[in-house]
Amino acid sequence: MDLKDLYRDVIVDHNRHPRNFREIPDADRRADGFNPLCGDKLTVYVKLDGGRIGDVSFNGSGCAISVASASLLTESVKGKTLGEAGGLFSEMHQLPTREGAG
Repeated sequence: MDLKDLYRDVIVDHNRHPRNFREIPDADRRADGFNPLCGDKLTVYVKLDGGRIGDVSFNGSGCAISVASASLLTESVKGKTLGEAGGLFSEMHQLPTREGAG
């Protein structure tokens, strides 16, 4: 199996069986995202536990990449501090703009 197949399998799995796909009614934080170009509409919910992300989830609708990305995001940040989660965001945000990327 090559890297493209692995990537495709991960995206398909997280799209078909998204992790943490639910609303957190008493969330401490909430962010709504909407892409008017394709119609993707997702909401992310965060429940804090002290200085850590105790629970995180999402709901909404979108393409396979959007749903899989939200699913992977929630798995990645659960249990992290807000600073650690922010660091992951910064790292991912810089990836496409680094010299030699692509």
